[in-house]
Amino acid sequence: MVDQESVPKLHQVVLDCTDARSLAEFYRQFLGLVYRPGDEPPAPGQDDPRGREWLVLRTPDGTPQIAFQQVDHLPETTWPDNKVPQQLHLDLTVESVEELLVQHERALRLGGRLRYDRIDDPDEPLRVRRPRRPPVLCVRRLTARSGSAATRRRRIRRCPPQRA
Repeated sequence: MVDQESVPKLHQVVLDCTDARSLAEFYRQFLGLVYRPGDEPPAPGQDDPRGREWLVLRTPDGTPQIAFQQVDHLPETTWPDNKVPQQLHLDLTVESVEELLVQHERALRLGGRLRYDRIDDPDEPLRVRRPRRPPVLCVRRLTARSGSAATRRRRIRRCPPQRA
């Protein structure tokens, strides 16, 4: 018999993308994850059928984290302008502004682009990046004053976008 008060457990986040292998590689390197057995990249010059369909990244101990589902077309977000809003983004945290700067440089080396910079915010310093393909990636320093997601959205919308 099923417990009527039970709740499902989140297994993993699945990201639609137009280049599953490229996006999976970005997050594998940036987050220190590993491929599910069988999803590893093929040898150079070999066909990559899994990279054109579905890939899964896990923690080194095997816990699923992110899956990548290949789609034919996905409009690129124009965030923070809402002409094409972001459908999903990943919020990651670090312990200090210094670590935020280190992770920012890592994301850039892996092909990310700076989309929004609020590193000088005393309450919630953050930098928003976009990998080569959607979705947006937000890395911020976790603080006691970070507030709810709604509070963060209001603060982000008040700030003008960073111009390149």
